Order: sequence, then structure tokens, then C-alpha cells
Amino acid sequence: MSSSPGHPALARRLGTLDAAVIGVGSMVGAGVFVAFAPAAALAGPRLPLALLLAAVVAWCNATSTAQLAAVHPASGGTYVYANRQLGPWPGFVAGWGFVTGKTASAAAMALTFGLYAAELTGAGDAGARLLAVAAVLGLTAVNLGGITRTARLTRLLVVPVLVVLLLLVVLLLSGAGPATKIPEEAGAAWSGTAWGVLPAAGTLFFAFAGYARVATMGEEVRDPARTIPRAVLGALAFTLLLYGLVGLGLLRFLGVDRLAASTAPLLAAVREAGWAAGPATAGTVVVTAAAALATLGALLTLVAGISRTALAMARGRDLPRPLGAVSERHRVPWAAELAVAGLVVVLVLVGDVRTVIGFSSFGVLVYYALANLSALTLEQRPGWAPRAVNALGLTGCLVLAFTLPWPSVLTMLAVFAVGLAGRALALALRRR
Repeated sequence: MSSSPGHPALARRLGTLDAAVIGVGSMVGAGVFVAFAPAAALAGPRLPLALLLAAVVAWCNATSTAQLAAVHPASGGTYVYANRQLGPWPGFVAGWGFVTGKTASAAAMALTFGLYAAELTGAGDAGARLLAVAAVLGLTAVNLGGITRTARLTRLLVVPVLVVLLLLVVLLLSGAGPATKIPEEAGAAWSGTAWGVLPAAGTLFFAFAGYARVATMGEEVRDPARTIPRAVLGALAFTLLLYGLVGLGLLRFLGVDRLAASTAPLLAAVREAGWAAGPATAGTVVVTAAAALATLGALLTLVAGISRTALAMARGRDLPRPLGAVSERHRVPWAAELAVAGLVVVLVLVGDVRTVIGFSSFGVLVYYALANLSALTLEQRPGWAPRAVNALGLTGCLVLAFTLPWPSVLTMLAVFAVGLAGRALALALRRR
């Protein structure tokens, strides 16, 4: 699956730093600015437990992915790993879950960018969708210019975002916010149960799910056996620490009820702190701009990652062969990039951020469940990746997937059914 007839292979141009930056840029996106609110609505005051559970599952998944990527350094991520370790049908399920689920993720990130950008410009809901579409098209154009341009722009986007998030962590944990003046029982109006921790963890998983983005670009990484594990695990460790501080700070500063009701929690925190009395104040502008930059960075790398998996599936004849086209000049899968961008634009025009998060989380959790199952079959393994980690990741993914809100589960199961039926039909036609 390294290349397809008539098309060149991708070029190995990414080092460890660029790969790690792509991982961080993939995670510090829509998740940190959106996912804490629906998770708080499900878990209530147990939000830290949900965050910890999501982090443990994410770490197990990252470990399994790093193992597999070192053994199979090809574009396509778990689609390739499951094909080689488990067989073509599990491989298809993994690839289909990633392409469909992550396309939904890309739409959520684009919509989030549109909402924050509209906040700055006063463009309204219709304007937010148009801004989201413009972002998708612009970032696709950057990706078409080559993987090094993608890495360079990711660095430019993620650095100011990290600076703003660290400043907000100081604000949230400083004890100066309104939630510190309200008794802890302020969250008592939350009416959920302890079982809400599981679907909340599944929702928060959406925020971590970019850690293995570089694994889908394995064909473009130099010295992949060394680079990919370092980049994947390093990026995740950094982001877990940052997200833990942000999540705890939001819960402490806003309280359960206000956090659960907010559509933009970090912006709400700035307003509660008195930094944003109106739409044009400095606090609002800074947080809104950071959110917009973060979602752009995540969207940039996500479209690139989806297109690499689509490329691998086209090479394996699980998607139409024309999607396997690779540019001679820039060595990017241009046909897959354009197809992914088109699908994301459609979802942006008809979708909703919170609905898309649940839909995406189920598909991606199935994808990582198969990554863990594939890693379990590896005979040779490094000391930092015992089989117990793979087994824990597999169990965690399945538990979180099937405790997500049922509309999301049923929708994605229907998507899987359509994909499997389509593959069965395609195989039957080939045999004739």
C-alpha cells in the first residue's frame, strides 16, 4: 500500500519536531474550546473523573498506534495496520470509521471556527457557516502545496493559541472568578447521575483524538520507527497536561451549571471575569482569535490526515481508485484532499456542532478499538507497550463508544452498515 500503479509515493519530509507539532495542533482545536460544555452536562461535578478516563484510554490508544506505526510506516493509519494484522474486513471498518467520523470532526471544527469568527465580525449564524466554508477551502489549498507547508502553518497557528491557553489557565485557577464566590453546592442543579461519567468521557475523547494524526502520515515521516512513537506520545503528554488544567479551571471558575450551559466555555469565563463587557473588548477578542486559530490548526491537519487514509483505501480498492492520485510536484494526495474538502463543506452547511461531536466520537472510538486489537497481535513489542496496555485500550474504546448518547451511536452504526454493504457489493461485482 505504499503507492498505486501510475501514481508516485509520498515523500518523507517530516522530522520529530514537525510531527509532534502536527500532533499538538491536531488536538488543541475545537475540543478544548467546545467539548468541556457537553461533557459537563453529562458528568456534572464528576467532570474531572471523565477527563481522567478519557486520558487513560487516549494514552493506551496512542501507545498502540505508536507501536503499529513503527512496524507499518505507511499512509493510512489503522486502515493499514488492521489490514495487515487482522484482515481486509477489519481494515475496512477501521478506515471507514476514520474517514466518516473524522470528516464529521472536521465539520465540527470548521463550524466552531465559523462561530468564533462570526463573534469577531458580527456575521451571525449564516455568516458563520460561510466563514467555515471559506476556512475549509483555504486550508485545503495550503495542504495541496505539500506536507512541509502544512507543518509550517501548523506551527504558526498553534504557538499563539498555547500562549493564550496558558494565560487562561492562570485566570481560571487564580481564585479570582465568580464561581469561587458561590458555594460548592452551586452545581446541585445538575440532574444527571454517576453513569454520565462514561458518555462524558466519550465526548471528551473527541478533544484528544488528534494525537495519532502523524501516524496517518507515516509515509511522509523520516526514520518512522524512531520518530512516530516520540512524536505521538510526546504530543499527547503535553496536551493531556494542558487539557487537565483547562478542564479543572473551567469547572472551578464557572461551576457545573454555567459550564454545562455554555456554547463557548472559555469565552464565558472571560466574560464572567469582567474582561469582556461588550463584544469588542480585549478579552473577548483575544480568546475568540485564539479559538479561531486553534480550530484552523486542527482542521488543517485533520483534512490532511483524512486524505491520507482515503488515499490508502483507494490503493486497497476500498474507495474509488481515482482518490489514489498523488501530485508529481508536491507529493500530496490531491484527489482525496479535494473530495474530503467537498464532504466537509456539505456537513458544515447542514450540520450542528454538538451532534457532530457524538457522531464523530463513536466512529473514531471504533477505529482506535481496532488499533488496539491490531497491536495485541504484534509478536515483537517494546518494553513501554505491554499487551495489557493494548487490552485496556480496546476495552476502554468499546465501553466509551457504546455509552455515548444513543442517537450518535445509531447514526454511526447506520453509516458503518452502509459502508460494509457497499464493500460487499463491490466485491461481488468484481468477482463477476
